Amino acid sequence: MATVQPGSFLTLHYRLAGPAGDIINTFDGKPATLSLGSGELSPAVEQRLIGLEEGVRATFELAPGEAFGERKADMVQWVARKLLDALGDPQEQYAVGEVVQFPTPDGQGQYAGAVRQVGDDGSVLFDFNHPLASQPVTFEVLVIGVL
Repeated sequence: MATVQPGSFLTLHYRLAGPAGDIINTFDGKPATLSLGSGELSPAVEQRLIGLEEGVRATFELAPGEAFGERKADMVQWVARKLLDALGDPQEQYAVGEVVQFPTPDGQGQYAGAVRQVGDDGSVLFDFNHPLASQPVTFEVLVIGVL
């Protein structure tokens, strides 16, 4: 039976939940595939996978802040409408609670921000903290395959 090691390529079902409920849950749909160490999961979550065998289903409780760090006040920022227009669709309307994807400065990836407030001038207050930052996290996993 194959065992999860650093760098393993995995097929799995998983669920990440905080006090308010699920953030990600693949159990009702298609399983996820990922490469351990590629940054698709937080290091604390990946660490829980090391040593698990194919076919194992496990649940882990992670302490507040352990999975996705502590909330940082400087990660809540106003973004000018002019910049939003340059990065995306000038006709875009933003709503509180919506999650918006932004390109990384190198253009090779993306990061997300949740809309917290829309200003009268069209600027938008985004929270770039992970939704589970500073919160306890339940991580449930079913390891389907390990390569």
